[in-house]
Parts: sequence; structure tokens; C-alpha cells
Amino acid sequence: MTTQYAWIVILALCAPARAQDRSYGRSMVISQRGIVATSQTLASQAGSQILARGGSAVDAAIAANAVLGLVEPMMNGMGGDMFAIHWNAKTGKLTGINASGWTPKRLTIDALKKEGHYTMPSGIHTVTVPGAVDGWWKMHQRFGKLPWRDLFQPAIYYATNGFPVTELIQWDWDNAAFKLRSDDNARRIFLKNDKAPEVGEVFKNPELAHAMRIVADGGAQAFYHGPVGEAILKTSKRLGGFLAADDFAEFQSEWVEPVSINYRGWKVSQLPPNGQGVGTLEMLNIMENFPIPEYGPMSADAYHYKIEAQKLSVLDLRRWVGDPRTGPVPTAGLLSKEFGKERAQLIDRNKASCSYDVGTPPANSRETVYLSVIDAEGNIVSWIESISDIYGSGIVVDGMGFHLHDRASSMNFEDGHPNQLAPRKRPFHTIIPGFMERGDMHIGFGIMRGMNQAQAQAQFVSNVADHGMNIQEALDAPRFTRLLPGGCDVKIEGRVTREVRDALEKRGHYLNVLGDYSGLMGGGQAVMRDSKRGVNFAGSSPRKDGAAVPEPDPYFPTAPPSRKK
Repeated sequence: MTTQYAWIVILALCAPARAQDRSYGRSMVISQRGIVATSQTLASQAGSQILARGGSAVDAAIAANAVLGLVEPMMNGMGGDMFAIHWNAKTGKLTGINASGWTPKRLTIDALKKEGHYTMPSGIHTVTVPGAVDGWWKMHQRFGKLPWRDLFQPAIYYATNGFPVTELIQWDWDNAAFKLRSDDNARRIFLKNDKAPEVGEVFKNPELAHAMRIVADGGAQAFYHGPVGEAILKTSKRLGGFLAADDFAEFQSEWVEPVSINYRGWKVSQLPPNGQGVGTLEMLNIMENFPIPEYGPMSADAYHYKIEAQKLSVLDLRRWVGDPRTGPVPTAGLLSKEFGKERAQLIDRNKASCSYDVGTPPANSRETVYLSVIDAEGNIVSWIESISDIYGSGIVVDGMGFHLHDRASSMNFEDGHPNQLAPRKRPFHTIIPGFMERGDMHIGFGIMRGMNQAQAQAQFVSNVADHGMNIQEALDAPRFTRLLPGGCDVKIEGRVTREVRDALEKRGHYLNVLGDYSGLMGGGQAVMRDSKRGVNFAGSSPRKDGAAVPEPDPYFPTAPPSRKK
């Protein structure tokens, strides 16, 4: 045996088993400088460049979000809503913003019934005031460092000069082409020759570049009181919608206090309703009643208890959560440990239930694209923005190149329901930013895909808190998802072994086995600050086209070295 070969063998034998045979594909990105994690690499790169110029985590998030509205148009854009949690590394303070828009003042159940609608229709009547731009503006006013205008230059550049379409985004683009064909603007901009762009094809959107220049120069005022808002109102009027100028002029996003629980020593925080973040926290409260850390992360026991906890929490979520501005929401009761224990007692260890009843939380108890950014100072922003369904309402704003969301499609006509349609009401929201912390470790995280989000985030937290995974491994780990409140149907990724799947089916779970890294499980991002060592970590899910990109290090001086001897 040669000396070189002997050393290779020795190093292999001495290497930690975790490194030799780990259960995840990517390594974490680790840096002493900032990191931006998004679902598309150009957006991550844009954010990291903003950090390199001295921008804050919020500056980078706005720049990345603007680019995502271009490169991943079916998921987000200026026509949608956003939520964010900001963690201040110096003070430890969490700040939340709810930038979800309200329904038009003239949109009532009676008005829709006069048009022959007895449930929520599709199209223009599902469009609420887009809240994202006001949320961007308020976050920048409080936490930004660079000039507002500078944050939109990467998106304007790519919209003008083009970008190559990436693989998973192209798949969504192509599979939703039928929706694009239903709107003249959408078909003209997004379907050249009536076809979605191919992978690697360079796509431009000069109309979106025009809209972004207006917002870059005029701020939120230009969106809600200026040319962009006027174009939205013109589009709505052309299609028979109810949006009016005062709906935009009087809208304000809202600063909110995050709500939190303790899960096995970790403080886990979400934003309060009208979002589904309380569903994540209730699910964790239920799971805490079982010895999940004693089970393997991909064991039948661990999956069984998590699946049953999801069934219970989603029933309560759909029954009790709406806009607290228009009616009471029992947030504290839903998050109480007593309520979680009560719900957990309904779970049979050996049998799946297909018909749980809705719980009644105590009235007086104590106490939805995603991107995450951490800057060099350790400040974290957990940030999510969406146009709801793929391509939202399907409607592209005249002359502006972006889709309007369809968030009101979740509302109903049921008397007394928390999500009953009413004027100036914010719909129930699926998009939720997450945050968790213990000691010196602080994690901003989020996972996308509609009603998948609350349950996916609870699984992420469990992977970290119960199973000791790092944030990349916790994003990569096989997951399940259930999108309907009743029944025993469960979608699960194919990496879960046949032995475990058989054991789950014996307990009564009806499994639909998907691909190894299924997009239906939702892509996610996470960043983490180790405050003791001053080191930042990030992860990005392989279920998306994205990456975690670190802020460039200043290896070289700004001026070239002198050539004089």
C-alpha cells in the first residue's frame, strides 16, 4: 500500500459517519458575511450583491423579491401579498408585517348573487388590493439602508435584457399555459407563438420593466395612487370588477406582533391570523405530547403522529381562522398547551383516523415564494410573497406585465364563517414566514405551496428540534402533505422506504407515493445565525431552482493596485 493511499484510507475511516453517509444532498452555505436564499439563483445573486453594497437584509429581500416576480412569474409579483418577520441581531426583537390586501368595498355577497354567483367565482372578482408593494415600502422605511430606487435595478435589468428560463420554473410555466391563454395580455407576453419558453430560452418582459421603473422612481405612492394603480383599476373596470380608487388609496399594511410557542426548548414564532401560521404552532403543540425524538426521523411512528397532528390542526385552522379585524379569532386558545394536549388525546397509536371533529379552543387562554436573508450583522428576515394560485387570477395588468393574485378565491358565502366574504376584509392566507430560536441559534425559515405550508413548516421544526438535523438536511428530508381537511389520504415522497410505507398503510393511511423530491411538498429556504461564533448558515431546497448565495467577500481593494515599482 502506498503512503498516499494509506492516508486516504485513514482519513475515510476517521471521517464522521454523518459526512460519509448523510441523508441529504446539499451542504449548508456557511459564511461570516450575509447570505440570501431564494427559489431562483438570479434572485439570490441579486440579493447578495445588494448586501455587498452595504444593504440590509431587508434591502436584499426586496431586490430578490422583485427579481423573483420576473423569473418565477407564476408564483409571485407586484400583484400579490407579502408577510415578513424581521429579527434584530442587536436587540433580539422580532417585528412582523402583514401586507395582505383587502377586498373591494363594493364586493359583497349580494352583489355577486345579482350576477348569478352563489359561490366565489374565478377571475377578476377574486382580486383583492395587492399588498406586497406597500409591505416592501414600509419594511424599507424601517429597516432599509440603500436608496429604494437601487433595489429594483437588478429586476429591471433582467426584464429588459432577458434571463434564461430554469427547469422547474419552465415545468410550471408550460403546465399552466392553459391559464395564460385565457387572458389576452398573458398570452401575448408569456406565450410566444402560443408556447411557454423552453428550458434555457431567454425571456424578456419590457412591460414589467416599465412598471418596476415607475415603482422604483415613485415608491409605494406610484403603485397605490399613481400609474400602476390606475392601470390595475382600468383592467378591473374592463373586466367588470369591483375595485375602486379608494380601495387602493385607503389601504395600509399592518405591523403585527408575532405569536410564539415553546417546542422542546425552541421558541417557534409565526405571524398571527389572517394567516395559517397558528396551524403550524398547534400542530407542534399536538406533536409535543408524543416521544417523537425517540423515533427515527423516517420511521412509521414519527410519520404517523405527525400526519394525525396535521389532520387535527388543519380542521381547527379552517374552522376558526379569518381576519381578526372583522371578527374574533381564538388565537390564544388555538395555541394553548392544554388545547394541544386535548387534541393529542384523540390520536390512536395504531390506527389512522379519517374523521376527526373540529376542536373548540378555550376562549380565554394564555399564551404563504419564500425567501430568507441574513446580513453580515446577523439580522434575519423571513419573507414570503405570493399571487396565490399559479398565475393568480390569470389576469395581467394592462401595460404593466404582471399578474393580479386571486386571494379572495378562498372566501365563502357561509354565514358566520371567519372567512365569509365581506367588504374591506382580508382573506384567509396560506403564505407564512417562520422563525425559531434557542440560545445562540436563530433560524428564519419557510416552505411554500398553499395549504402545504403549515404542515411542512412543522415537519421542518421537528427535523431540527426532534431529530437534530441541520437546516439543509431539515429542508431536504422526505415529507408528507395533505391538502384536504378530511379523510386518510396522504401524499408522501418516494424516498420513504417501502417498509415504512407498508407500516403506515397497515395503520390505515392511504398513501399516494410521489417523486423523491416532489414539488407538491413545496420548496423552502432557511438561514441561521450562530450569535456566539458570529457565523451565518443557509440552506435551499432541491425542490426548487434556487440556491443560497453568500455575500461576496471583499478580497480585493476597490482600486486596482499600483503598477509603479
